[in-house]
Amino acid sequence: MLFICGASFPDDKFNRMWQPHKDQNPVVESQSNVTSSDFWNLPPVKAFNTGVTTSRGKTLEIQWPSMPLPSTYYYICLYFQDNRQPSPYSWRAFDVFINGHLFFSNLNVTSKGVSVYAAQWPLFGQTKISLTPAVGVPVGPVLNAGEIYQILPLGGRTHTRDIIAMEDLARSINNPPPDWNGDPCLPKGNSWTGVTCSNGFHARVLTLNLTNAGLSGILPPTLDNLSALAHLYGMPPFYFKCPELFLLFVVSNLIVVSICEHLLTGGLGETNSQASSQI
Repeated sequence: MLFICGASFPDDKFNRMWQPHKDQNPVVESQSNVTSSDFWNLPPVKAFNTGVTTSRGKTLEIQWPSMPLPSTYYYICLYFQDNRQPSPYSWRAFDVFINGHLFFSNLNVTSKGVSVYAAQWPLFGQTKISLTPAVGVPVGPVLNAGEIYQILPLGGRTHTRDIIAMEDLARSINNPPPDWNGDPCLPKGNSWTGVTCSNGFHARVLTLNLTNAGLSGILPPTLDNLSALAHLYGMPPFYFKCPELFLLFVVSNLIVVSICEHLLTGGLGETNSQASSQI
């Protein structure tokens, strides 16, 4: 959690650890209070006591978190409050960018406070938050606090590389199965349609069966991350470099082809990192 002053329980009823963050940006103190219950995830009131800002007309840039992040999808929530005394003029508008990608457009921040949230946002390495002010706004942007986190199911989790591969596949194909959301393997017994996973604390995708699913689209290069994949049905064989893959069936209408491991490792030649295919 990004925070100018540290906080935890009892200030935060969920015992989230709000760590201090300081950089070269000026710090301002809020002149009004917010109500935690006005926000869906109940941030501590202390999160709005201070914020970082910059001069009028300038983009506020914050490098946060301070450490690089593993490549995956994160839940992000950012908190803002105009720090001035409440009045018809105590507001400021700006666009929010994360690593150069638009996160929220024309955010209007008042002394009552506001938060913006994304459930699945890709991050990798260092993260930069940029707040670009709207034309004519008399004060610079401000940021009070933020959260970046993952929600992991109890009793284990799916290996991160498998999650990335399956989520990329779900976004890349047309009309994926309706339950292709969330963790592809967990909770146990409720994996995605066509997906079979290993048991244990760190689940891996073992089987992918999209036979006769009528799918089409671009196969993402991250599918190579499925290094534990042992059985694959209904997808082109020339794309994959999975070391555990020993049995693969390609089904298209009435044509069924069985390809064993020794055939996969020889004579197929090089392929592009992306392949367009009718599945």
